[in-house]
Amino acid sequence: MSSADDFRAEVRDWLSRVPRPEGLHDYGPTPTPDDIAAGRQWQRQLCEAGYACLHWPVGRGGREASVAEQAAFAEECALAGVPRQFHLVGPDLAGPVLMAYGSPEQCDDLLEPIRTGEHLWCQLFSEPGAGSDLASVRTKAVAVDDGWLVDGQKVWTSGAADAQYGLLLARTGGPGHAGLSAFVVPMDTPGIAIRPLRQMNGENKFNEVFLDGVQLGRAALVGAEGQGWAVATATLGRERLSLGSNAVGMLRALEEVAAAARERGRLDVHLEGRIVDSWLGVWLLRSTWERAVDEGTPPTGSAFSVLKMISTRTYQAIGELGMEALGLDAMASEQDEPLVDRMLVAHAQSILGGTTEIQRNILGERLLGLPREPKP
Repeated sequence: MSSADDFRAEVRDWLSRVPRPEGLHDYGPTPTPDDIAAGRQWQRQLCEAGYACLHWPVGRGGREASVAEQAAFAEECALAGVPRQFHLVGPDLAGPVLMAYGSPEQCDDLLEPIRTGEHLWCQLFSEPGAGSDLASVRTKAVAVDDGWLVDGQKVWTSGAADAQYGLLLARTGGPGHAGLSAFVVPMDTPGIAIRPLRQMNGENKFNEVFLDGVQLGRAALVGAEGQGWAVATATLGRERLSLGSNAVGMLRALEEVAAAARERGRLDVHLEGRIVDSWLGVWLLRSTWERAVDEGTPPTGSAFSVLKMISTRTYQAIGELGMEALGLDAMASEQDEPLVDRMLVAHAQSILGGTTEIQRNILGERLLGLPREPKP
C-alpha cells in the first residue's frame, strides 16, 4: 500500500468519527454568507486534526503533503459530503504566493489567520475587459510618498463581500506582463465598494469590486514591483487538484437524474444511453486524473488542461440530462431544486478555473507546437 493509500485510510477513518458543525455541507470552493460560521468551525477542526493546508510547509502548520495525498483528501471529503477546507483562495492561492514572494512580515502576519479560518480571502484579478487575458488588466496602482494609490474595477470576485483580505493584480508600469504588480488589500480599506452579482441559481458568490482612490501602504506590495505576472501564474491551477472529487459529485448527480426520470416514467432507452455515456465520461475523468496525480503532474501541466475540458463537458452534459429527466417539473417543482441548480451552474463551468478557449490554446501551443494565437 502506498503512502497516499495509507493517508486516504487515515482520513476516511477520521471523517467517519469527527462531529460535523451544524449546517455544514460541501459548498464548494467558496462559502455563501450562510455557510461561513459552519465553515470556519470546520476549518478549526481541520487544524486540530492536522488536515488544514496540507500542502503548506510543516513550519507554517501544514504537512508538506504530496500531490497524491492532497488529491486523496479532496476526494474523501467529497465522498463524506464536507468541504476540504474553509475556502479556496486563502489556503491554495494567497498563502503559497505569500510564502513564495511575500516579505517575512507579510507571512508572519497573514498566514496563520488563513490556516485557522479567521480570515477569508478573495482574488482581485479579473476585470470587465480582462478576464482570461490578465495581461490586459487596467486597474492602476500609482506610487505615492507613503505607498500606493489604486483605482479600477474588478469583477467575478468570489467571496469579496465577506472577505477580510484580497490579492490584487494591478498595473504599476507599461502595457503587458512586465507592467503588473501584486498587492495585499484589506477589504475594509476606504474607497472599496463591493456589489454582489446575483447568479441564475439565486446565489451571489460573485461580486463586482470598485477601487476609487484606495490608499495602500508600501508594505502592501507582494514581491517586487513588476513581478505581478509571476505572482498571478503561481496562483493558477491548484483547484484542478480537486477534479477527482468533482467526479464524486457527478456520479451522485447521475444517480439523482436516473431516480428523477424513473419516478416520472421518463427513463426510456434513449435517456438510459445518455446517462451511461455520461457515467463513462465521469470514470474517464477520474481515471485520467488519478493517473496524472500518480505521475506527479503539476496542476499547471497540460494533462490538467485536458482534465478541465473533460470535466466541463461532462458537467454540462449532466445538467442537460437533469432537465430531460425532470421534464416540465423543472419549471415548477421545488423538491428537484438540486438538479435545476446543477443545470444552472453548469453553464459557468466553461469559464470557471480557466476558460475552455484558454485550455485549448495551452494544448495547441505547448503540447502540439501550433503557432501562438494572433494578438488583436
